[in-house]
Amino acid sequence: MSEQSVLVVEDTEEIRELVCTVLRRAGMDVRAVASGAEALAEVRRAAPDVVVLDLGLPDADGTEVCRQIRAESECYVLMLTARAEEVDLLIGLAVGADGYMAKPFSPRELVARVQAMLRRPRVPAPRPAPVEESVLRLAELEVDEDSREVRVDGAVVDLTRTEFDLLAALASRPGRVLQRETLLREVWQTDWEGSVRLVEAHMSNLRRKLQAAGLSSPEIRTVRGVGYRLVA
Repeated sequence: MSEQSVLVVEDTEEIRELVCTVLRRAGMDVRAVASGAEALAEVRRAAPDVVVLDLGLPDADGTEVCRQIRAESECYVLMLTARAEEVDLLIGLAVGADGYMAKPFSPRELVARVQAMLRRPRVPAPRPAPVEESVLRLAELEVDEDSREVRVDGAVVDLTRTEFDLLAALASRPGRVLQRETLLREVWQTDWEGSVRLVEAHMSNLRRKLQAAGLSSPEIRTVRGVGYRLVA
């Protein structure tokens, strides 16, 4: 497949055709399937760069399909959902989705979101041999940028790629407030204002995982109306 390859997973024919049409017009190599089983088979066969995934599939829950895709692939996953409630969003992002769009959506916005994902590297670029260990240590927390591991008191915490990138951005500037817009540009490479809720949802999942791992310090604090900072 080309470097800009997209798999559309949508069981409603009208929506599937619309998504495929606007993405192809934007110059992307697009394939489409209508079920979770077909989606997994196509991911294994063709290794797309982005999967546009409907949560309401006829044969499987979209979050479970996302979980299986994430276990096997580094592709980006953009969820389409008619259920924009907070709990659905958090569950979807917790299993490794990189973004979401609620139906009905703007075709232009969809193209912009997929293009932003395609600008992000699927796999971290190889680093030169470090002169010294590339580990950020803050109290009980360790963020290893080379291995992309996060540890609390030595125990590895299972984070999604996006959650790691958010934490690494905060840990690299402890005590400093990072605006939501700054995080959007650094992690998602977009400045679309509608994605602010996406930052908040991922940050909620990140906090929950760190707290479940027993982290008491440092703490991710919300600076109301501005953004977040990591404080020991």
